[in-house]
Amino acid sequence: MDPLMVLLCLLPLYQGPAAALLSCPQNVNISGGTFTLSHGWAPGSLLTYSCPRGYYPSPASRLCKSSGQWQSPRATRLTKAVCKPVRCPAPVSFENGVYTPRLGAHPVGSNLSFECEDGFTLRGSPVRQCRLNGMWDGETAVCDKGAGHCPDPGISVGAVRTGSRFGLGDKVSYRCSSNLVLTGSAKRECQEDGVWSGAEPICRQPYSYDFPEDVAPALGTSLSHVLGATNPTQQRKENLGRRIQIQRSGHLNLYLLLDASQSVSRDDFHIFKESASLMVDRIFSFEINVSVAIITFASKPKVLVSVLHDNSRDVTEVINSLENANYKDHENGTGTNIYEALNSVYIMMNNQMDRLGMQTVAWQEIRHAIVLLTDGKSNMGGSPKIAADSIKEILNINQKRNDYLDIYAIGVGKLDVDWRELNDLGSKKDGERHAFILQDTRALHQVFEHMLDVSKLTDTICGVGNMSANASDQERTPWHVTIKPKSQETCRGALISDQWVLTAAHCFRSSEDRSLWRVNVGDPSSQWGKDFLIEKAVISPGFDVFAKKNQGILEFYGDDIALLKLAQKVKMSTHARPICLPCTVEANLALRRPQGSTCWDHERELLNKLSVPAHFVALNGNKLNINLKTGTEWTSCIQVVSQNKAMFPNLTDVREVVTDQFLCSGTNEDDNPCKGESGGAVFLERRFRFFQVGLVSWGLYNPCVGATDKNFRKRAPRGKVPPPRDFHINLFRLQPWLRQHLEGVLNFLPL
Repeated sequence: MDPLMVLLCLLPLYQGPAAALLSCPQNVNISGGTFTLSHGWAPGSLLTYSCPRGYYPSPASRLCKSSGQWQSPRATRLTKAVCKPVRCPAPVSFENGVYTPRLGAHPVGSNLSFECEDGFTLRGSPVRQCRLNGMWDGETAVCDKGAGHCPDPGISVGAVRTGSRFGLGDKVSYRCSSNLVLTGSAKRECQEDGVWSGAEPICRQPYSYDFPEDVAPALGTSLSHVLGATNPTQQRKENLGRRIQIQRSGHLNLYLLLDASQSVSRDDFHIFKESASLMVDRIFSFEINVSVAIITFASKPKVLVSVLHDNSRDVTEVINSLENANYKDHENGTGTNIYEALNSVYIMMNNQMDRLGMQTVAWQEIRHAIVLLTDGKSNMGGSPKIAADSIKEILNINQKRNDYLDIYAIGVGKLDVDWRELNDLGSKKDGERHAFILQDTRALHQVFEHMLDVSKLTDTICGVGNMSANASDQERTPWHVTIKPKSQETCRGALISDQWVLTAAHCFRSSEDRSLWRVNVGDPSSQWGKDFLIEKAVISPGFDVFAKKNQGILEFYGDDIALLKLAQKVKMSTHARPICLPCTVEANLALRRPQGSTCWDHERELLNKLSVPAHFVALNGNKLNINLKTGTEWTSCIQVVSQNKAMFPNLTDVREVVTDQFLCSGTNEDDNPCKGESGGAVFLERRFRFFQVGLVSWGLYNPCVGATDKNFRKRAPRGKVPPPRDFHINLFRLQPWLRQHLEGVLNFLPL
């Protein structure tokens, strides 16, 4: 071929790389803030601005176009990026009262005060403070006479209300002033039960977001009642999430929709997956039938797990599918198509309805919860609300069946997340919220980590501790009780049902009249708990501390176990809840083991290592750490007992003192129980539930000796002879005795 022709043919190929070298201008600094780039300065890269706390970026982001120019969302021309101070909106009106100060907008940290005219009573917060996210703290202030069938619904800050009659069937509507965005219900109706329909309308700045500590309880209260197989007679309380009333025989379909579009970074997508895994793990730890669907989406959805398949009911399979979800699955279609993601849920529901039959109880009694995690607004596929409406139609959602569907719309990130779209998608339930925006994926992870609020669970479901960030020590270990004669603290114990406490037999060595003893149980209404009388104490007849005195063993703690029946049943709460005892049906459900499991299966699962991390509760309520030794590690752990010549002067066989009834701890960095902690539970955590495998019995070292402060613990000095060791009654070894006295209280598995 002619050399010139060859050159001409190559010219187009040469222009390709030149085009690829196009980049957007670098003069994009933001006054007072910083920025990050998703793909450098190349076309397709997303620039995201950040500002210090109390400020917000304008614009929030920019996209590098294929032409090599920056495009700002919702902006026709490129303006200089700046960090603007956050402001909270001002009231438009406040009926039957006055508010101060009267400003056009309020700076972060400023207060807004409300007072009512004579004859009206203030409901809500008399003083509210402007928070860093542009939202007022507290609750909407209302001046009410209490004359209507429903209470005065009030007017949230920044809103305008139409309608001033509050009788049965009366309606009110709301809109927001200036550029504020309405979230909640724009229209509400006074219902027969005296409650306004829908969620309270709130007027927000477009740049506002939610704090994790606000989202976790709002999301978790509703979900915890799905998971806890709630009591359908529970009454709804104001400002708390609705309890979705699902029976133990009922079924929940959970659909998790994870955004994998271009604006979601690989790291953030990983946190979406981790957060979803946390939710799945907790849901499966509760005693309901649940199927989980996993759908990732960008321009198109990809169904990883369908509720139509058996693997949707297997926690291991579901979490494996989440872990294997690939960010690259959507690299060729980078838009955000929430409509198609929701439509894939609709198709799944339609197929399940066809399979089960539209009129069958099996189909009609399924509850459905959709959790959408997205970092922006949908930019293709049409309005996602159309798909949401189709879902409501196929599930026949009406006023009577409102509890059969929940859509949680959670926006995450500093991009142009659309409040209006999320609010349109989120369910509108009486007194609760289903639409949220969090500032980043770290906040999302925090929400999912702490969303399980068990404070309103009244069921006696075992082994549930409140894991939320602000929970007290007693809420974290609500089974923990104190056993005391008169006013002196002596021992600890664990609630194993709503009326029975498990503890150590040696707590009852004294001949003191047991009618004077009290068991102190956690009580949410009192920081000191509530005292209960003991109706009956069952002490193991095999316990005799002097049983081996003639063998030179001054003290022997075999069969160191006792049960106390309280004179009254304990009301379940976040402060008082039983721990799970292995080898019971209740523990089997919590461990998610098959129905045919045995006690031996539980022992293999819970004590499955030579050194098993475990915990006990200290005098001051802290959860302390130990490692339980088994097998060869147990053998070496107990050997040091022979070095204690004071207690065992002529000991030839350690196993005469430490029988196989005992678990051993106290090596390396283990915490050591104090004398007053005897009888307390030795417990493990599995799948967000807690299981008691032993109880504190005796030890070679007391870290609290001579201390009057229960917060003081002294570590054993290095080289101490004998070194510290602690011994705990192994509940797997005392099964016959437990079954003899708790038959009918707990449901035991075969040995």
